Amino acid sequence: MAGAPAVTILDYGSGNLRSAQRALERAGADVTVTDDRDTAIECDGLVVPGVGAFAACMEGLTAVKGERIIDHRLAGGRPVLGICVGMQILFERGVEFGVEADGCGEWPGTVSRLPAPVLPHMGWNTVQAPAESVLFDGLDADTRFYFVHSYAAQSWEMDNDGTPLAAPKLTWSHHGGPFLAAVENGVLAATQFHPEKSGDAGAHLLRNWVRSLT
Repeated sequence: MAGAPAVTILDYGSGNLRSAQRALERAGADVTVTDDRDTAIECDGLVVPGVGAFAACMEGLTAVKGERIIDHRLAGGRPVLGICVGMQILFERGVEFGVEADGCGEWPGTVSRLPAPVLPHMGWNTVQAPAESVLFDGLDADTRFYFVHSYAAQSWEMDNDGTPLAAPKLTWSHHGGPFLAAVENGVLAATQFHPEKSGDAGAHLLRNWVRSLT
């Protein structure tokens, strides 16, 4: 796609890669699915998908040195978008069935089981996005997105006091209790829901992200 932003979906053995590829292509990106380090580092935007268990996703990610790719991109100010467990692994750690696993550590905090009587949290839910959000720009407050998960980050632990950095934009949802549905932290952004499965709303969000790459 001539003139389209180059987006790489990092292939580390996890995630609905083809569905994400098609959704991003419809959003206006020139998409490559690969685990090639140079391609993942040099593209305009990197997408880190993820489904299943936190520890298994981290094992797959480290097998292709994905955590180093993410670090390298962020150090150079290059955008990264995490989706579902691809969001969760950006935090310091995940706890599932009493087993703790290290994450990428880009954000402090722990991903843990939602305190809900019915799990997984599967289906459509609304979110509360900040007014200045880039990802949710142009979307109504009652817009619904598609979630499939039993675990999430349920608090935000990064302290921006006394730093020149802009405070991250936090989007919340609720299932048994509040949890982070999305984070926009400079060039690092992520969604707990699946935009590629969220119909027109997810397509709109992905267009917003792809446009931000230009």
